[in-house]
Amino acid sequence: MLKRFTLLIVLLITYAGANSQTRSENLFYMVNTPESFESFRANVSQISIVCPQTFLVSKEGTLSGTVDQRVLALAKANNVKVMPLIVNSGFDQKLLHDIVTNPVARKRSIEMMLEYAKKYDLDGWQFDLEGLSIRDMADFTLYFKETAEALHKNKLQLSAALVHATENVGGSSAYHLFLYENWRAGYDFKALAEIGDFISIMTYDQHTRRTPPGPVASPEWMEKVIKHLLAQGVKPEKLSMGIPNYSVHWFTDFTAERGGFANGRSAKYPMVQQLLGQNNAKKMWHEKGQVNWATWDNEGVYEYLFIEDAQSLKPKLDLLKKYKLRGISVWVLGGEDPEWFTVLKKETVRK
Repeated sequence: MLKRFTLLIVLLITYAGANSQTRSENLFYMVNTPESFESFRANVSQISIVCPQTFLVSKEGTLSGTVDQRVLALAKANNVKVMPLIVNSGFDQKLLHDIVTNPVARKRSIEMMLEYAKKYDLDGWQFDLEGLSIRDMADFTLYFKETAEALHKNKLQLSAALVHATENVGGSSAYHLFLYENWRAGYDFKALAEIGDFISIMTYDQHTRRTPPGPVASPEWMEKVIKHLLAQGVKPEKLSMGIPNYSVHWFTDFTAERGGFANGRSAKYPMVQQLLGQNNAKKMWHEKGQVNWATWDNEGVYEYLFIEDAQSLKPKLDLLKKYKLRGISVWVLGGEDPEWFTVLKKETVRK
């Protein structure tokens, strides 16, 4: 009798633990590096969709790129969808304008998406077309609609990676106005979510090399972005929340053209450990940002490091559960804290 009771308790605890996990469509971006591929291979069981950043689109709408055959084989063996990114090189605004306003270029690119999908047996595509001007909203939306119609007829999916926004105004500074008109306001979030299968919102790059030091993506700020999109009419089941697994290091820099200036660069986790070690710096928990961070003195000038690691992942995943979102879109495979996927496995179940 006691053994049966003990077994029942164990089963109930196991069920409760599994039930606390959130079902999530786990999308991961990857680049053409050994680290990115090895991370994909090691963690493929936790990945729902992989998006290799390997295709470019030209002014004439010509697509060029490839997909690693090893990625295709691993994806097929593990029931992972493959949806490569389509990128305007350098996120060039004029290039993007030329593409979306040219019906011939749009048609050519769509035809090539279908050809490449057949060649590599793809599941679909994701637009990563950034630097979109506020003036090109209608043309971009039309391009997305034309693409979706063609892909859906061929049983392929379409999504878009979209730059974050928290409001529909120009903001409080020239910097915010620049971002609004040149990076954010060109996307009709509601329309794109309705037309495509889902959208991946870039809830990262809260602070960058262009800003003072700060979190790459604080949950408080991420929640503002999510609330804004939901208020615009984007349905939670169409919204994939962006998550960074890279850190950013701020430092002083110099070039002959610019002289001295403040700069920042992304840092993979091994570089995070290197910076902390060589500068004898200690991680500290940033309560408001819900991330670890560090600072040190470099010949009288402070440098800063805001760290994305396993500890900072959990508060972000709480938002996924709170708003019942579709899943997560993670940039980028290959630079994560070794414990990062342990936390993901504990908190989510792959759809």
